[in-house]
Amino acid sequence: MADLRSIGFSGDENTVDLDELRTRLRKMSDAELQREISAGQSLCAPNFGKPPRQVFVIQLHEARKEWNRRKLRDSS
Repeated sequence: MADLRSIGFSGDENTVDLDELRTRLRKMSDAELQREISAGQSLCAPNFGKPPRQVFVIQLHEARKEWNRRKLRDSS
């Protein structure tokens, strides 16, 4: 299995290291960030009536925040 720390997970797979995640998202190109958002949307889609895992919801939220931050900066 892939090293989960590389995608923002910390000690266990049910927690997210927000600082690491935000740093990783800031380093991504726009295209990479858009792929991250698309992947997050897929992971957060309804799955047999079960809610998405909270870690995926957090990652998607942070990716969208980074995208919005970039777009606000670009429009200034």
